[in-house]
This record gives sequence, C-alpha cells and structure tokens, in this order.
Amino acid sequence: MKSERIKSDITVIGGGLAGVCAAVAAARLGQTVCLINNRPVLGGNSSSEVRVWVCGATAHGTQRYARETGIMGEMFVENQYRNPEGNPYLWDLVVLETVLAEKNIRLFLNTDVHEVEAEGPEENRVIHSATGWMMGSERKIRFDSKMFIDCTGDGLVGFLAGAKYSIGREAKDEYNEDWAPEVADDITLGSTLLFYTKEASMPVKYIPPSFAKDITQTSIPIKRVIRSGDSGCHYWWIEWGGELDTVHDNERIRDELWSVIYGIWNYIKNSGQFDADNMTLEWVGSIPGKREYRRFLGDYMLNQNDIIAQEPFKDRIAFGGWSIDLHPPQGMYSEESGSKHLYPDGIYHIPFRSLYSSNVRNLMFAGRDISATHVAFGTTRVMATCAVIGEAAGSGAALAVQKGITPRRLHDEYMNELQQTMLRQDASIIGLAGDDPNDLAKSAHITASSTQECIEIESASITHALDSDIGILFPVHPRLASVELLIDAKQSTALEAELWLTGKGENYVPKQWIKSASKAVEAGNKQWVKLDLEWEPESASNAFVIVKANEAITLHVSVEPLTGVLCFEKGPRPIVSSLLEDHQPDQPVAQWSMRKWNRRPVCLRISPKSECYGAAQVTDGYVRPYAGPHLWVSQPISANSQEWIQLVWEKEQEIAEIHLTFNDDVNEDLINLHHHRTPFAVIPEVVQCYQLKAFAAGEWVTIISQQNNHKRKKVHKLEETVKTNQLMLCIEETNGGSRAEVYEIRVYGLS
Repeated sequence: MKSERIKSDITVIGGGLAGVCAAVAAARLGQTVCLINNRPVLGGNSSSEVRVWVCGATAHGTQRYARETGIMGEMFVENQYRNPEGNPYLWDLVVLETVLAEKNIRLFLNTDVHEVEAEGPEENRVIHSATGWMMGSERKIRFDSKMFIDCTGDGLVGFLAGAKYSIGREAKDEYNEDWAPEVADDITLGSTLLFYTKEASMPVKYIPPSFAKDITQTSIPIKRVIRSGDSGCHYWWIEWGGELDTVHDNERIRDELWSVIYGIWNYIKNSGQFDADNMTLEWVGSIPGKREYRRFLGDYMLNQNDIIAQEPFKDRIAFGGWSIDLHPPQGMYSEESGSKHLYPDGIYHIPFRSLYSSNVRNLMFAGRDISATHVAFGTTRVMATCAVIGEAAGSGAALAVQKGITPRRLHDEYMNELQQTMLRQDASIIGLAGDDPNDLAKSAHITASSTQECIEIESASITHALDSDIGILFPVHPRLASVELLIDAKQSTALEAELWLTGKGENYVPKQWIKSASKAVEAGNKQWVKLDLEWEPESASNAFVIVKANEAITLHVSVEPLTGVLCFEKGPRPIVSSLLEDHQPDQPVAQWSMRKWNRRPVCLRISPKSECYGAAQVTDGYVRPYAGPHLWVSQPISANSQEWIQLVWEKEQEIAEIHLTFNDDVNEDLINLHHHRTPFAVIPEVVQCYQLKAFAAGEWVTIISQQNNHKRKKVHKLEETVKTNQLMLCIEETNGGSRAEVYEIRVYGLS
C-alpha cells in the first residue's frame, strides 16, 4: 500500500456533472484543483454506468429560452456535434475531455473518500483534509486544500466534517409550502435502475432468472406505461426505496429494482401482449441512480415559494426550470401517478447562500445536496441544474481562495465581482447584465453592415387549422402598431386576437391583458389580415398575442425561424394531483406548448420597424434573451458577400483578448442520450466562418481567421497585442442560418 499527500487550492469530491463543472470553473479561474470520483468514469447519473438523461431548465421544451450555457452548455453543444445518436460512451468522453482540457485539474478516478479531518466547535468548523482509497492501485491519498466542495450527491464529506444537514421532508408550516406534508418525516425520493433493449435479426428467447418478480401480481401493469419499444429513461418510474434509507439500504434497493426489471422484460417477452419476438436486452444497470439523500443547511434554504415566485435573489448565481417534480414514497408500487409536477411561469433563480455551509467555513456544495427544502429540491435535483450550480460553486470557491476569505464573506462583500466573473465565463445569471469595467468594447462606437429592422416572416411552407388558440411571442422595441397574419378563410368570419404582457423579463407566457382586436375577413386564401394592436411599453419587452380559435380560419406557417419569435398552441389545463383538486394552480408554461411549433413560426408582419436587433446589442451586457433577444441580427447573408460589425474607439487601444458569443438558440432543447435528436448537428444560427480584422498602419489586417466553428463562445487570446482604434468581425458563413447573429463582443487589453 502506498500513502500519499497532495495539496491543491480546492478539492472537489464527486465526479458527477456538478463536480465536473465546479472543478472546471475553479481551474479556469487559475486555481489548482483535485477532482475525486469514486467511479471509473465521470458524469454521475448521466454516465454510461447509469444512463439518465441530462434534464435541465428547458424541461424537455416546456420552458422557453432556458437551455444552460457556461460549462454545461459547452458539453451539450459538443455532444450534439459529436454524438447525435446519444451513445452513452461517447457522452462519457465529452465529459472526460472537458476535464482533461484543464491543466489545473488533477483527476482521481476510482478513489473513494471516506475520511475527513475537521476541527472546531459545532458552529465554526473547518476542514483540513479528505482522505480516499484508490481502488485497484492500493493508494491511500490525503488531499489538503483551502476549500472543499462536496458534490457527492449523498453529502458524505460534509457529514464527516460535521456540517448541518437534513434528510426527508419538512413539515408544511416550517416554510409554508403547499406541497410539504403536515408532519415532517424521513421519506425521500427513491432510486432507479434503467435498461436498454434492441431489435435482433432473428427471434430471441428469454428465460427469466429465478428472482424476477411476477409484475402481474403488483399494480405495475395497471398504473404504469409499459411498451415493447421503450427502454432507458422511458422507465424512470422503476423507482423504489423512498421509504427506506437510500444509502444504507442501497443494495437492498438495487436487488428489488433488478427483480422488477427482469420481471418487466419477462412480461414484455412472454405475456403475448407485445410484438417483441426479435427484441433482446442490450444492457441493464447495476448502480441505482439515487435521487435524494442529505441536503445541507446553508445561510439560505431555498423553498417552494421561492421557486413559484421566481424570487430574483440579489445573490443569484444559477437558474433552473424543471418542474417541482415529486414522486410517491412507494415508487413503482404506488397506485398514484409516478410523479406530480408544478411549474412556475418561467425559470427560477438559485442564491449563492444555498451553496455554502452555515457552520463549516471552508465547505461548499453543489448538486442535489444544496441547501433546499425537499419540495424545492424536487426541481433543483435535475442534472443540468446541478451542473450550473456546480459552476457557481467552483467560481465562488476560486474567488474565495484568491482573496483568502470564506464563502460567507465573499457573499457579503464581493457578490457583484463573483456574478460579473461568472458572466464573463458565459455562465447564465438570468436578468443580470454583464458590466465589466475592463471590457474595452463598452466604450466603442458600434456599426454594422446591415440590421434586421423588420419582424417579418413571409415564406409560407405549411398550413395550420386554427382549431385552438395560438400564441405568438415577439419583441417590441420601442413600440407596436399592428400585427398582420397570413390566413385562409373558408367563409366570411372575424379574426380575433388579444395582446398580453408576459410579466417578468424571463417569462414567455400571457400574464396581463392589454387589449383586444378584431378584423372582419371574407372567404379566400392567402390573405394578409391586419390587427391594430397599438402599444408602447416603458422599455423593450416581449408581446404575447393570442389568436383566438376559429374553425373557419387556417394559418400559414413558415419553416424558416426568426430569432425572438416563438409560437405556441393552447392545450388543456394541466392537472397536478388529485390531492390538489380544490385549488389547482395555474401552469401557463405547461398549457401553452411550443413542442409542435419549434422553429416553425406563423407567417406575420409586425409594424413599425424594430430596434431589437441593432448592432449596439452586442455590448448591452446580455448574452441570452431577457425581455427581448439582445443580439445583433443582420439582413440575410447573400452568396457573394459577408456581413460585418465594427467597433471604433476615439483613441488607440492595445488589444490582447477578444470574446465572441454567437447565437446558439438556447430555446433548442438539447440532451445527452437518446430522448431525441435535433435534425442538425450544429445549431444553424451559430457562425461557422469568420475573421477578426484590426485597422493598423492605414490598412485592415486579419488577426484571426476561423473556419468550421460550432461553438457558442470563442475566446481569442492574441499571440501579440494589437494596437488599433478599429476592430471588425467579418462573418462569411453560418451553420445553416440565413443571417449573421451575435450576442456579445468583449475586448480586453493586457491584464
């Protein structure tokens, strides 16, 4: 046996997506990091060992403009490019390469941390080291650091250090949460095993093992959906253990889950109710994917009311959008629905105070063990949300170490610096503008080759019968006069519409009625019908126009999207749970669905012209939609020309680094495995080929030439600084989009 001692600035324990993003964020900010994982692969529940889809704020397309950026966003985009089929082993490689690319990270796989050295009174403890055993190598390794981040999911490191935590469900009156039980208990969400199937070229028999459960003797075939073609996360409901201890009873839970999986497969193969003769099992998981265990106590406990109110915390550092998603304690044997969901009107915010321990001064945490109630945890637990929390924790830990202070003091004295540091790294803090005083682009005068001034979509491709209400969302800047729609009318009728406010800048649902409009139309095809909807908001905003159902009218629809314009169809009011039938909450994001309308807007003309796509948007501090699109959009790129955007300073600048952020359509729902795939390997709007030019010595000089780009954010660190008072980004080609679209340009001198 070999004993070792390793020192680093920060030790991150847990190699799920929260731990990966925490380690990468800290490393990119210059800190040395040890990333420790007790499994042979990174990715946690998303890895090839467990194979859970990486869900996040998009909620499979329920939330709008909600996909994560930052480190998690990089991995989503890279996986879409490399792995459109959703191969779990290729996803492992995307995650691994993200870590290995950082020279400041030392990675320790197969290393199980089981000892923590900590001291101090209960209310003011400090961790000195964590010790792990590297399986297969006979190495006992002690990790000494100034800061520790517990991303273990189960919260083992914080527990061993004496950090305050809770397990189970809080009582309703503790945080005034509607979805909490009347009396507190130790019930958690259960664990799940998944399986894959495939179609063989010949009949395949299946003889179940002796321990396979006869599921016909349970409620499973009655209360759960079983289909022969489904596998993987379609069977997320194979869940059990919520009434047990999901850590100490882990093996018992695994065995029960195995018995049900092999019993379900016996039911599919041998009951005669399914067309499954040629189907066979390809893979069955052996590591239960845990949903819940310890949740640490920070300086703030995120709760249900914060989620539903979308509380805009001053110390917000991450966001989520998945529903509050709670499951019955009995899991797969429950006669209730497998889950119940409650959505706010849009994304919600997560405060930094929920990411550090209230009583261990150098302990932070990220993932499913953050400071949140059981009910709030029902949404923060999904992996892409855990990942953005991880990036925030890693960024906070890095700044705290640099300054030699605790995370609490960082919150109290340097919160704006942390937020601005994260925004510079492309982490998403919704509704907060970047305002870096070192960004030279802020003082430049900006012009462009062209600007998309009109919100017009005229290329009709398909039609849609107006048999239910349709919603149209578009930006208004500075005013709205009218909306024209391209319709067919079977007979003389009236086209009716309502104009609504969306409320918060991060919301994309009708919230407050403004006015209605109606226009008589005669029978006929391809008529442009104008609706007068005069409105001038106090500041740039989104309008939500509801076109009322009319069986006599058909809308014309385009397959050419325009950034900032979304369409929705109104469905039935979602039912949350029979337990809440007397006070059903409104869930507009679930009722107004865009799934059939993704990248398919109705044909329309908005008047007057809009300023929402102007060149100045690239320095307004926003790098994703918020009460408007916040990006420069050019006129359509012609075959033999290029679009450009130019920065001009009054005085010569010495430029060392340039940041470019392109539009990667954060409304597009990406996922790591097999839930669905996009029809394109790269988001079409992303700029593919471009040049950066500087005006020096009386001529334009190309300083960067980029081909085949598929990434949202590009950081160009120049080999030699360039002195110039003019900088130009020339865009030659996108990945399929018809226009040049840029969210942000940042320019930095020598630091």
